[in-house]
Amino acid sequence: MSLLFLGIIVLRLAASLLDNPVEPAIRTLRVEDAALPVYTIIVALYREKRIAARLIDALARIDYPAAKLDIKLVLETDDLETLEALGSIAMPGNIDRVIAPRGAPRTKPRALNVALPLARGQYTVIYDAEDVPDPGQLRLAAARFAQLPSKVACLQARLTIDNTDDSWLTRLFTIEYAALFDVLNPGFAEIGSPIPLGGTSNHFRTSVLRDIHGWDAWNVTEDADLGLRLARLGHDVMDLPSSTLEEAPSTLRAWMRQRTRWMKGYVQTSISHSRKPWTMLSQLGIWRFYAALVLSMGSVLSALVYPILTGMLVTAWGYGASRPPHSRWEAAVHACSLTLFFFGAASIFIPACLALHRRGLWRLLPWVPLLPVYYVLVSMAAWRALWELAVAPFRWNKTSHGLARTSRAGLFQKHQARLVSTRSLKTAPP
Repeated sequence: MSLLFLGIIVLRLAASLLDNPVEPAIRTLRVEDAALPVYTIIVALYREKRIAARLIDALARIDYPAAKLDIKLVLETDDLETLEALGSIAMPGNIDRVIAPRGAPRTKPRALNVALPLARGQYTVIYDAEDVPDPGQLRLAAARFAQLPSKVACLQARLTIDNTDDSWLTRLFTIEYAALFDVLNPGFAEIGSPIPLGGTSNHFRTSVLRDIHGWDAWNVTEDADLGLRLARLGHDVMDLPSSTLEEAPSTLRAWMRQRTRWMKGYVQTSISHSRKPWTMLSQLGIWRFYAALVLSMGSVLSALVYPILTGMLVTAWGYGASRPPHSRWEAAVHACSLTLFFFGAASIFIPACLALHRRGLWRLLPWVPLLPVYYVLVSMAAWRALWELAVAPFRWNKTSHGLARTSRAGLFQKHQARLVSTRSLKTAPP
């Protein structure tokens, strides 16, 4: 497994060497409204009555001609609470409610596949119910697509946690997301590595999305699978320096359910893409094939064995330090282990510190030393994922939203204040 671990370390450190600021380095000229293409937004909803109004507010803030926005809200037939919540909101005419027919599996990618044939846009973006994208994100994506070659099929925007101060867990989650979306993924894209996409703020060329038949409805981490599938079919994924605010789970139970689903999906993705390794090798070439293995299978294996091998290394090194090695081979093994250990630690801390610098979140620096403890929780989620893969392989662990108590951007508090004000006006005597 050392080759996989070495690959992870090299990729993470190489990505950290590249400069990918949060804001676009060169300002894109504003495109006239008449020249903008139709843009489809798909949002899969299930039991989201708490944030239905906030979602509509976030969509209304998008700086794009209303006549060229094609918004699809996909709901399940039994989700009456969200349907009722949306029914009580005055919505613009460019928002369509799409009811997914009954069927299996009950997953987000299936809901997205239901909406895909109805998309009218030249480009399609996926948002989650709790997302608050930057208002200019669609304009920037349309301008970037127009400048890039047709083989660039997807632009991945930057996800950033909004409810950072809810708990110790959300603070560590913020650091993890900042490292992934502000340092690692942009670097991977620049290097030319395949990228397991994030689950939201993926901007696609709609024609390509249809050509590859959308998402794998049975994969509970459909974004990771789609990122590797795009690479195998000859398409590129690039970074989009535009932010989308997300709500992180603030309790350990909610976090563990979400992370278990993610890790289960990564196992599914690893199994799916390793069935015909020689075909995958011929499609990607040796180095991109190695990177794909590192980012899918390597992520799962490293999470599974991280606490075990770390404990073994510390024990073996402590024992070996008290006596000289018996042979050159033993000395080489010790040197290799220590090299992987220390550079592995560097590959955790360096991207995190760079990300905090780029986001201006230095107040979270005291939490960075706790990342090794945080990754023990990731390891627990990985082991739970293996168990769940055996007993409930396609179960979708739903993450509840609308529970945030804090907001770095202030948007959550503003929305809550507006709701309270509206309710007061409705209940006030004439």
